[in-house]
Amino acid sequence: TIRFYEQQGLLPPPERQENGYRVYTEKHGEWLAFIRRCRILDLSLTEIRELQSYQDDPRQPCTAVNAMLDDHISHVRSQITALQALEQQLVSLRASCNEGREINACGILTGISEESKQQLYRASSGRKD
Repeated sequence: TIRFYEQQGLLPPPERQENGYRVYTEKHGEWLAFIRRCRILDLSLTEIRELQSYQDDPRQPCTAVNAMLDDHISHVRSQITALQALEQQLVSLRASCNEGREINACGILTGISEESKQQLYRASSGRKD
């Protein structure tokens, strides 16, 4: 991962010893910790690169950082909405099958099959609903 971040320009390449071993400094550790925290927050490599560029010029106002984070929050909220819709579909599917049924009467498999057929029909007829 460290080499990947070097290739992506998020981490400067370290000095090398005569035997070719990389020599990482404390500053490399700080950059890696920053990158790791950004990745935990699900920030993209582009967003991390942008944040690093802001750190390089610490006297500028942080409005651009705020705007970037606002965009990211909006993206996360969209993902949450999509996951909640997915959860409802899964809960509905799960409710369609009681214990003790045989596979040929499984409401979950039937529900998935029926939805697949409907999607196939919509795709073949050009409908988008």
